[in-house]
Amino acid sequence: MQGKRLFVNSVLMTAVSLLLRSLGLWFQVALSRRMGAAGIGLYTLAASVGSLAATFAISGIRFAATRLVSEEMGRGRMGDVARVVRRCLVYASVFGIVASLVLFTCADAVAGRFLGDVRTALALRVLAIGMPFISAGAVLGGYFTGICKVGRALVGTVTEEVTRVFVAISLLKLITTSNPELMCACVAAGGESGEVVSFFALLVLYILDRRRRRGGARGEGRELTGRMLSISLPLAATAYARVVLNTVQHLLIPSGLRRSGASAEAALAGYGMIQGMVFPVITFPMVLFASVSELIVPELTEEQVQGNLARISGAANALLRLTFFFSAAVAAFLLCFSRELGVQLYKSPEAGRFIGLLAPLMPVMYMDNITDGMLRGLGEHIYSMRVNIIDSLLSTALIWFLLPVYGLYGYIAILYASEIFNFTLSLWRLTRATSVSQSLRSMLLSLLLAAFAALAARFLVDITGGVNGVMGLVAGGTVFAAIYIISAALTKHKNPAL
Repeated sequence: MQGKRLFVNSVLMTAVSLLLRSLGLWFQVALSRRMGAAGIGLYTLAASVGSLAATFAISGIRFAATRLVSEEMGRGRMGDVARVVRRCLVYASVFGIVASLVLFTCADAVAGRFLGDVRTALALRVLAIGMPFISAGAVLGGYFTGICKVGRALVGTVTEEVTRVFVAISLLKLITTSNPELMCACVAAGGESGEVVSFFALLVLYILDRRRRRGGARGEGRELTGRMLSISLPLAATAYARVVLNTVQHLLIPSGLRRSGASAEAALAGYGMIQGMVFPVITFPMVLFASVSELIVPELTEEQVQGNLARISGAANALLRLTFFFSAAVAAFLLCFSRELGVQLYKSPEAGRFIGLLAPLMPVMYMDNITDGMLRGLGEHIYSMRVNIIDSLLSTALIWFLLPVYGLYGYIAILYASEIFNFTLSLWRLTRATSVSQSLRSMLLSLLLAAFAALAARFLVDITGGVNGVMGLVAGGTVFAAIYIISAALTKHKNPAL
């Protein structure tokens, strides 16, 4: 495994992703203030169906492109890389066009019968337009990830996010009414504009890159189509099942909240608060490891092809230790400063309360994310998807039975059960594929140091006047990070983060 390349790419991708996630969080805050929690909830319903259509449009082709390109490079067959991309683009075009046509023509029926709100129909039609660009862009993004040219892949990500925010905010400023239907359509238009611009940016970069990579050894071209389908179709089938279940979950949550006694507007607002306000905050720090989770796929694939199992196990152990060290800190900080986060970002103490309730789940959530990335790199993607499907089935059943009784607090309990179940099965599989072993003492020490740093930072902030504005939160986070790192160094905590 080329550690220097992985490190440089991870730093680059993390830095850009951090800036984009910050932009995305700002965008989410702006939307919540313009549309309200109920408006966010309405758009989230439409977006859940859009996610279902996008899953069909992509149909496993991004991972297939990454895996096949990595395999060909690992075998030294550079001449087959362009063949891989061409086949993947044909596959993506077929699925993307079909997804677009189905979603566009069925928008009214889906909005009225399945979402239970006809105001989402216009947003669904707008989302349909971008499906072919989403699928084709996934192939090009998978190609650049497979050849480990992260900077070029990030161009597409940056153009997509910047365009999405600019177009959506501009359109929202143009409309003078607070019509939820129009506002949802504006946000959808921003997202689809981003997909279109991103695709053409990646296409230009791909053409330029291939001009510099002409020639090279080739294998039997006919086998590429079979290999592509053997990866993408099983992955697509499992992805369909999971996203359908996730969509059903998203539809059941407002329904379950209404059955618990909440009004239709209150149910939509509660759903919007959790999905559109709380989750962007608690998953924001995950950007630091989301890049590693993606970049580790081609690296592990190359090492597996070359039979370097010892290096794979060493990388897996180091990543898990580092992830836990970081996620313990995130959990402690969110727990101690949850109320301030809710008030300063959303002017909502209730959002802060739910941030605090979900904070202890962060170590499990973050480690599950990195574990899934390593399993994909080792060719265990079908197993991961099966676990995800079982997890979704259990979560759907729990939502149906518990939400009408316990409301939003029942949903929090379901999230805990789901994440712990998923991570346990994923980690078990990783231990079978590699020689992974984690020190319980090291994990407990990370938790104790994180708790000490959070309490100390909380005390220092309180005695100096408390959290005053967003900069007060930044100052509190800086103090917390300094105490955590220094205390870990003083206790000689053995962790690759230090």
